[in-house]
Amino acid sequence: MDSTLSLKNIEVFYSDVILVLKGVTLAVQKGSITTLLGANGAGKTTTLKAISGLLYTELGEVTDGNIEFEGKSIVGKNPEEIIKMGIVQVLEGRPSFEQLTVEENLLVGASSRTDGATEIKKDLNKIYQYFPRLKELRKKISGYISGGEKQMQVVGRALMARPKMMLLDEPSLGLAPLMVKEVFEIIERIRIEEKTSMLLVEQNAKIALSISEYGYVMENGRIVLQDTAIKLKENEDIKEFYLGLSRIGERKSYRDVKHYHRRKGWIGT
Repeated sequence: MDSTLSLKNIEVFYSDVILVLKGVTLAVQKGSITTLLGANGAGKTTTLKAISGLLYTELGEVTDGNIEFEGKSIVGKNPEEIIKMGIVQVLEGRPSFEQLTVEENLLVGASSRTDGATEIKKDLNKIYQYFPRLKELRKKISGYISGGEKQMQVVGRALMARPKMMLLDEPSLGLAPLMVKEVFEIIERIRIEEKTSMLLVEQNAKIALSISEYGYVMENGRIVLQDTAIKLKENEDIKEFYLGLSRIGERKSYRDVKHYHRRKGWIGT
């Protein structure tokens, strides 16, 4: 399969002082979902912002390496250019224009398009097919809808840009288990039906790996492990640290797991 997105040994500094990403290399195959796992502060969100061009909002900069999308370098391009190329980031925290209606929020996602009202209306109806709840709420002020409904809204808003690549940052954060299941089922359906490539940052490793083809583990700004999602789910360190299972199968809490049991097979060790 062809890589639609590739990061090659990128380094990111904040304020020209703080080195956050240290030689990160990863790839997302066309039409696939790739998961990026890691603890808080590992550099996952910085990786997404390096791709989407949003690093500048935090005085961040890619200082080395390259990021290519469909064979073209996107380092140094502004977010508007990157969106027009087909990359859209769904930010953590479900930010929305809370004074606007749900439908107005969705239409914001089409603001960079030039293909006319008919096509935009067609895509809006498609969003309502993916998210029937949003159709029910389309005239409601966004500030009054639930967290799960806002997650549907921000994913729908991203789809209105007709992305080739979606960068999803913690879509399960703060959601009830049933809502997490529903949102991830729709994400997988979008990947299949729209052929949209996705890079998924997610703390819920179990559900993320269940819909992914490939995965990377990031620690302290470096990729320390990579493999197919199937093999990662069977990796003992992943099972213990992310899935809460010990080596004999009993469930453990995260606070019982102090650190990874590093192995020679881990990249960078």
